Parts: sequence; C-alpha cells; structure tokens
Amino acid sequence: MNDIPFDAVGFDLDGTLLDTFRDLGTAVNHALELGGFQQVSVETSKDLIGGGAKIMLARAVDAQGGMPDDDFRKLYKAMLRYYADHNAVHTRPYPGAIEALDALEAAGIKTAVVTNKFEGFARDILTQLGLIDRFVTVIGGDSLGKAADGTFVAKPAPDPVIAARNACDAENFVFVGDSSYDVKAARAAGVPVVVAAYGYCDAPPADLGGDAVIDSLSDLIFALKAL
Repeated sequence: MNDIPFDAVGFDLDGTLLDTFRDLGTAVNHALELGGFQQVSVETSKDLIGGGAKIMLARAVDAQGGMPDDDFRKLYKAMLRYYADHNAVHTRPYPGAIEALDALEAAGIKTAVVTNKFEGFARDILTQLGLIDRFVTVIGGDSLGKAADGTFVAKPAPDPVIAARNACDAENFVFVGDSSYDVKAARAAGVPVVVAAYGYCDAPPADLGGDAVIDSLSDLIFALKAL
C-alpha cells in the first residue's frame, strides 16, 4: 500500500535533479571570454546559479564592472547559442535520482519538472539523458510567457508550480528544490516543499524555510512519507 501522502511531485532541475553547474559554468566562461572579461572558476560557478541563465551571466559580468545593456543582450544570446550545443556534456542526474523516480513511478505518483531554465533547454537535456518520458510536464522559465513588466513568469512566482500541479491533475502536490526561488514559489502556490541540501543552495539549507531537508535524493521517499 502506498503510504506517500502525495499524488504528484514537482522537481526543480539544476541543483535538484541534475548536477548541471559544469556545463553552465563553461557557457558563462565562453560568454565572458567573448566579452573581454576574465573567466571564473567553473567550480565556483555554483554560486552564480539561481534564477536562470541570464541572471547567472549578469552576476558574473557585474562582478567585473558590468557592461551596457545592449552589449549584455548580445553576450547573453551568444551564451545561449553555446549552451544549446553543449548543455549535456558533463550534466548528470544526482546520485539517487533515478532510484527516486523509479520508486515514485512504482507508487503511481506523477512527476513534473519546474525550472527557470528555458523549456527547450530543459527538454533537450532530459531527452539526452533518457529522462524526458518520466515527467508529465516540463515547465520552463519561458513556458508561461511574459508578465506585464516584460519579464518571464518564472519562480519565485507561484504560477509555474501551479501549472505543473494542474498538468498532473494533482490533489496533493509537493515540490522539491534547492533555492529560495523554489521555496518562495512553492509557498506562494500553497504546496509543501522539500529542500535539496546537496544542491546549489543560495542560503544555508535549514534557513530556506522548507518543510523538510534532504541530503540526498536517496532520502526523498522517506521525507515524503514523513510529511
């Protein structure tokens, strides 16, 4: 008998399901080099992740004095072109990810991805890794269009989490993520949230305000049962 109190689970992608920082960091460095900036350590690029690729590049550029908006837009587009061709070179599922997805599927629980990465990139990466068919839906940072201010409707807004819950036709939905964006989106959507302490957390995991904290995806099923 299934004793997990949820009928669907939503996952953030970068830093939650997939370890993506090496490919993201390489794309940022490609753009920085094109823009005449110093490259950053790929290992420390984890600190730049959160909110999507545009914010990631902006943080790296601003740390070196910034650049005019028009020039930044060109550099950002160059980064996206590079990432489109090199987005799954080093990216891999975290330890325990496949097993967790298998356990959820065996329990009849639907899964979805909610990421601030553009949907096309997310689907491409998941396809290359053989994971795309596991998810009812993939909601990306551009999936819901733009708000009145011209920015994409993405986390920390609740809309992407709500869209995933609706796509899963879920009565009891829970979200798993590694950042304040994820926690804020889940809270605003009115769903419980599990913090992935192993990911690219932008604050100490215990301080992010989740309903549970896991050190590995191997701990996910136990955490869900305990909620």
